[in-house]
Amino acid sequence: MTNKQYLTFRWHDLQYGIEAALVQEIFPLPELIPINEATTDIIGLLNLRGQIIPMINLDLLQEHPIKACHITDNVIVLQWEGLQFGLVVHQANEVLELNAEGINLESTDEIISNINSTFISGIANIEAGNILLLEPNALISQRDALLTLIWDAQIQLDLIEESSISEVSQQLEQSVYQPSEELDSPKILYSFYDLYCPNATPEEKAVFRQRTDNLRQSSESVNVTTELIPLAVIGFGNEYFGLDLELVRAFTDISNLTVIPCCPSHIVGNMNLRGEIVTLVDIRNVLNLPPTPVSVGSKAVVVQVDDIVAGLPVDQVLEMVELNSADMTPLPATLSNLGEPYLRGTAFFREKILKVLDLPKLFTQGRLAVHEEA
Repeated sequence: MTNKQYLTFRWHDLQYGIEAALVQEIFPLPELIPINEATTDIIGLLNLRGQIIPMINLDLLQEHPIKACHITDNVIVLQWEGLQFGLVVHQANEVLELNAEGINLESTDEIISNINSTFISGIANIEAGNILLLEPNALISQRDALLTLIWDAQIQLDLIEESSISEVSQQLEQSVYQPSEELDSPKILYSFYDLYCPNATPEEKAVFRQRTDNLRQSSESVNVTTELIPLAVIGFGNEYFGLDLELVRAFTDISNLTVIPCCPSHIVGNMNLRGEIVTLVDIRNVLNLPPTPVSVGSKAVVVQVDDIVAGLPVDQVLEMVELNSADMTPLPATLSNLGEPYLRGTAFFREKILKVLDLPKLFTQGRLAVHEEA
């Protein structure tokens, strides 16, 4: 049976998975335009570069009491049968390749107690625990009503696209909250913070709003600033990283290795590359990745950052690609355990998360001394 890749994430105390092929992008949770929960299964709308994206909360979807959202939460944008929507999660984790034989299609009450099995397509049993695999088709329960809501909000957005950001938000909120004329009760407008982040501090609210402003930029603005970034894609275990191809001098196998005594652990040794002595620097520790033995026969990428020339031992060199800058999203806070200070952002590559390295910052601020005195 063929394997399938799943993006895993945490929601409350459970681990979930969603088919990686459906994932469009991942970013930190912004301020949303809230929706009246009596009329829809979603918690709000987001203007994502000129396109209205509905946001789903698993608590509301399963008719559970909604717990407060946090500034560390993330959004996974999915596309299913032509419809884009966002899923609010606590923490996006790694992409796992799962074999169908290891997926239990019959849910047990012991594993998913208090979870509506309608939304679960199976349970993957891995060494780290159970992963509940979501059924994409079940996430959209009122497709026609949702499409109407998106359509109406998109029309409002198009009509007021020349207005200021605050006017856009205000008019969209009024349109989605407009009560039926048959109701005599007064209209009550609740903010995103009233409903979902009651404990947010003023500083956190400012961060939420800044995220929304960044994501709201128009398609025209994105096209103007779009550039193609040439990258070399390398692998450390199951993790993919992108290196600025302009900084790459060579790809090579380590044919010789001279250990240098009394050096920091990240200095593997020297190798002779066509008459030039190149120091091998292992960056795994800086990226909080498990160490891997480096020896003759291992692969390496030779890079030059200003006057620093170093060889980076890697597990694999995949290919060279041109990444559209518009496809690279700001680094989610949940990737802080993957060397966040030295990453420029993330994108999707072969249905996996690609972390784009900031090599100059890594060498200048990552405490990676290259030229050591013996």
